[in-house]
Amino acid sequence: MAFLVNLPTDLLRTFVAVVELGGHSKAGAVLGRSQPAISLQIRRLEEIVRAPLLRQEGRGIHPTTEGEALLAYAREILRINDEAVCHFYRSNIAGVLRIGLPTDYAVAFLQNTLTTFLRNNPDVDLEIRCDLSRELHRLFRGDELDIIVATMPGERMPYLSRAWVEQPLWAAAEGFTLPPDRAVPLGAHLEGCDYRARMIGALDATSRRWRIVYTGPGISGLQNAVLNGICVTALTRATMLPGMRELTEAEGFPKLEPLRIGLFYKHPRLSAAGVKLVSELVAGLESVSSGVHLWHPEGPRTDNRR
Repeated sequence: MAFLVNLPTDLLRTFVAVVELGGHSKAGAVLGRSQPAISLQIRRLEEIVRAPLLRQEGRGIHPTTEGEALLAYAREILRINDEAVCHFYRSNIAGVLRIGLPTDYAVAFLQNTLTTFLRNNPDVDLEIRCDLSRELHRLFRGDELDIIVATMPGERMPYLSRAWVEQPLWAAAEGFTLPPDRAVPLGAHLEGCDYRARMIGALDATSRRWRIVYTGPGISGLQNAVLNGICVTALTRATMLPGMRELTEAEGFPKLEPLRIGLFYKHPRLSAAGVKLVSELVAGLESVSSGVHLWHPEGPRTDNRR
């Protein structure tokens, strides 16, 4: 059997804290260690993995290519470690968790996971903020949210735990028909919504006329507008309702660009309750057998629909 090297969780925790908090001093403040002790732990970890893990850019510290690879593994190792510790030490699962979910994205298994989590952990209070993904990322960077699910402008982003791909669909009421010479009546969320941008981009690419006839911040209002025949819009299969149908390319509705969605959290700032919720969200994602292509430590998987 080949000799295996153990990666000490205390060294991994220090490495993750330095990267996610932006420096040795901030990591030391959270972990209760001096800056020299933090630097020593990073050097020890680099010796174990036989690769430089951090690089200095101006006043900022960033992971090297090898550091990015280790960071993904380290976050997962620490999540599982902390989940096990919470179980055996019966950590107090209590407090307030601030969750961010995008306005233009609602998936049943996420909602079910949050509902089940609250039922099983009555001492935890969830504060849920629904907003545009760009606003959720801003609030998350400012430590105003603990965990967010949001669309991703790039394949690699800080604090990413899991990523998956959703295919938006053109949705209309079952009896909806539109003469070819009429402008497409669009229903959309507010300016800045990724679904809105994809609909407009797809129609502009085929020189098909469109007009916004319904705008609203919530998914239920948009769904009702579609069911009542006021407009068509882009939804995921999970948010299609009875009484709706998918519009096809044969009807003049070009295929929409997929969306990459991510689950983000800052491990050094996560409470025991947060660790437990993240683990349940990850388990919920992994239980979905179709339509979800999960990111893994070596990098994002290629979505075969592109």
